[in-house]
Amino acid sequence: MESLLILHAVAAACAPWLARWIGGRRALPVLALAPAAGFGYTVWLGLGGRAPAEEVTRWAPAMGLELAFRADALAMLMMALVTGVGVLVLVYSARYFSAGDEGLGRYGGVMVAFAGSMLGLVTADDLLLLYVFWELTTVFSYLLIGHEPESRTSRQAAMKALTVTTFGGLAMLAGFVLVGLEAGTYRVSELGPGDVGPAAIVLILAGALAKSAIFPFSSWLPAAMAAPTPVSAYLHAAAMVKAGVYLVARLGPAAGDLTWWRAPTVVLGLLTMALGGWRALRESDLKRLLAYGTVSQLGFLVALFGYGTRGAALAGTGMLLAHALFKAALFLLVGVIDHAAGSRDVRELSGLGSSMPWVCAAAVLAGASMAGVPPLAGFVGKEAALEALRGTPWALAGVVAGSALTAAYTLRFLWGAFAVKPGVAEREVERPAAATFVPAALLAALGLALVPFSSWYGHAMETGYTVFFRAPGHPAHLAVWSGFGLPLLLSAAALAGGVALFLAREPVARMGARLHLVDSGQAYWSLIRRLDRLAIQVTGMIQRGSVPDYLLLTLLAMIGVGVFSVVYGGAPRLESPVVWWDRPEQLVVAVLTVAAAVVALFARASIFLAVIVGFTGYGTALLFLVHGSPDLALTQFLAETLSLVIFALVLRRLPIDPVRGRLALPLRATLGVAVAVVATGAGMEAMSARTAEPVGGLLEAAAREAGIANIVSAVILDIRAWDTLGESSVVVVLTLGVTSLVFLRRRSYAIERGEPPPPERTHWLTSTRPAGKRVVAFEIAARLTFHTVLLLSVFLLFIGHSGVGGGFAGGIVAGLAITVRYLAGGRNELAVAVPVHAGVLMGAGLTLSAATALIGLLAGRAALDMLAADVTVPVLGHVHLSTGLLFDIGVYLSVIGMVQDVLRGLGAELDRQIDAGEGAEPDARAGAGEEG
Repeated sequence: MESLLILHAVAAACAPWLARWIGGRRALPVLALAPAAGFGYTVWLGLGGRAPAEEVTRWAPAMGLELAFRADALAMLMMALVTGVGVLVLVYSARYFSAGDEGLGRYGGVMVAFAGSMLGLVTADDLLLLYVFWELTTVFSYLLIGHEPESRTSRQAAMKALTVTTFGGLAMLAGFVLVGLEAGTYRVSELGPGDVGPAAIVLILAGALAKSAIFPFSSWLPAAMAAPTPVSAYLHAAAMVKAGVYLVARLGPAAGDLTWWRAPTVVLGLLTMALGGWRALRESDLKRLLAYGTVSQLGFLVALFGYGTRGAALAGTGMLLAHALFKAALFLLVGVIDHAAGSRDVRELSGLGSSMPWVCAAAVLAGASMAGVPPLAGFVGKEAALEALRGTPWALAGVVAGSALTAAYTLRFLWGAFAVKPGVAEREVERPAAATFVPAALLAALGLALVPFSSWYGHAMETGYTVFFRAPGHPAHLAVWSGFGLPLLLSAAALAGGVALFLAREPVARMGARLHLVDSGQAYWSLIRRLDRLAIQVTGMIQRGSVPDYLLLTLLAMIGVGVFSVVYGGAPRLESPVVWWDRPEQLVVAVLTVAAAVVALFARASIFLAVIVGFTGYGTALLFLVHGSPDLALTQFLAETLSLVIFALVLRRLPIDPVRGRLALPLRATLGVAVAVVATGAGMEAMSARTAEPVGGLLEAAAREAGIANIVSAVILDIRAWDTLGESSVVVVLTLGVTSLVFLRRRSYAIERGEPPPPERTHWLTSTRPAGKRVVAFEIAARLTFHTVLLLSVFLLFIGHSGVGGGFAGGIVAGLAITVRYLAGGRNELAVAVPVHAGVLMGAGLTLSAATALIGLLAGRAALDMLAADVTVPVLGHVHLSTGLLFDIGVYLSVIGMVQDVLRGLGAELDRQIDAGEGAEPDARAGAGEEG
């Protein structure tokens, strides 16, 4: 199963390239090979009796995280639908789109990615893993619904679907977390009765009902009909909207007996079935008619699986299969009609039954299954549902009423698409391509061909997934003929009611229009506009553009949390002994650092303030050093030096004197002391509350096990390597974001070298600074030391596993060397020193770090567990080569790229503006900021 997911991911990534290579739409059948492999695997599992199949890969065992997949009977049903219908839709899409349509590579890639995400969702046996795939389907559905970005309707429909389903998904995540805490496991197959509490049920149902468009979350699905027809056939008939139904079915063993689960699912399901069917009777667009019919059928499915008995669940599995077949077929046939006749409006279509007889026959076959006409798959599922619900009269009546509406809108669809209408000219149609008709006809025919196997299918579902059907309820079975009885009588009554509603379609439509008091679409956008206005008002009150104000609020909140903890949590214990100093130099450094902080309060020049604040950073580095942490000291010292250079670069465009702060000095001092007390007290309280052995004593053994002599490097590159990768990614993104916000000029991959140097300056001193601003001695020193410092940075990189250094420290040292070159020669010298774009360096570094972390996982081992060797290198001496070293090289490249990007944005770009005379003299209030 993991291999199938990787296959889908690779196919999706290669789709744009494949579309360019062999032509846009010709790439779609090739991409269909990925879901075809999934369908073949599903058939192999089913026919070979290999279910349930399980695959578990340990990811983060200490945190209980694992990649757990399980294919049982229910999962295999969904796998067959997701992959099988996915293949047919991609083949259909190859002729649905024109040869010259743009974006088909993107479309194919997103479709395959969605298929892979849906495949992961239905096979995930871990709730957190299921949520990951759940949200991936949300993102990819957003991209597919908004396939035409130039269309406002498509953009709004995509945003609506994203908003509603994401809201439900976040609530569902909270429910999953509660389930994991209450049950002690996130494995779905291990959940049992009582493991899902009321709060978790409400939250999980919010996500499931939103995904499957159950009332009151129904409005996003009809709006999503702005998507291309193949997308509607796949996402909104066979795949995405079934995710919520699948989740209700999957968690049935743990929650099916609880009122909090049964009542919402059955009541809201039947209500949705009725409302969707009623609205479908008034639609004139064939796709929207089917969309509201889909809403109705989804309500039916949720009610069956939420009912919580063996018979109802068995009927639900029958209807799940039947619905995917007939609804996907009908959506695809609507696309055929739209292409052939140029319209989907029932008021404009006439006579298509005679001009497109084969299309009409396929539509009648699929429509009859949807209406529950024997001997089709829809009839089999509906008969079983009526039998299973006999013990609950009101639920039985709701299904009969909903079935009557289903029959009525089915007749409206067939009449509107193919009948000859008085006063409407017959449409001239084009002959449909076989690639568009055959997939739809095959799906429609399967609704008849699979009926003889109903009993075998029902038996397989009962024996292969018995845990779900533990509550028997009223017995039911899947069969093409169950004899004369109440279910058959009710089916006939529903069909008769549907015919009556169709014959009275004009009065019914008028009555529906009069009863339609609230438009769900207008209500949604009205709510969104009100939220937008509220957000603007709240943002205007809180985000006032003053960094000192933000800092003040943050510090006050910190003090408030400390006071609250003391008042309501009791006085802190503070049992940890206080050691003022271990060595005298610690006291000296501390006093000097505090003195620098006090001097900073009275600094009136910006550059002087920056230097004094830098002294506090250097004092912290010295404290690390005298406390026996040379790695931290080196990193702090280098980072502080680089920060001071950045401050100096920015201050060139700011006034010399900062404005006076709004808070008086005593208030600022009081605030600082209060923050210090809270921070110190929280640290001492945490140390006093410790009950387990401190982890520091275990790090030495862990470092030896990893083959690393430096404990700090072991923590960064082995024990907490994922944290390092995440932090590197965050820092890179922040760097790009800050420099992009400061200067919004377009960034190309060409290195901007500025003006070429004059002929007399073509020697190795290529400074472009004006003659009056050149410092030749500085230029010579920068050139002479540059390569030596780079070698030092490489040395620090390689010895990080056995001594003081590492990728981050080495990267900053290299960055400082580049900084000196820039300060000596300007932006032209910066381009000569680093002739590679910053984005390339950062991208290569992150790619290398991520790849080395993942290769071990792909090989079935732990992250960063791929390579280990000890070698002796001249000058460097003993070197431990490992995957961690490759990871460290990635960090090294990322840091150099970040420094270069900062120098280009805050240095070279400012130089260019200054040389060009751009910008007015900055306003004192806007430029300097305010002291806090």
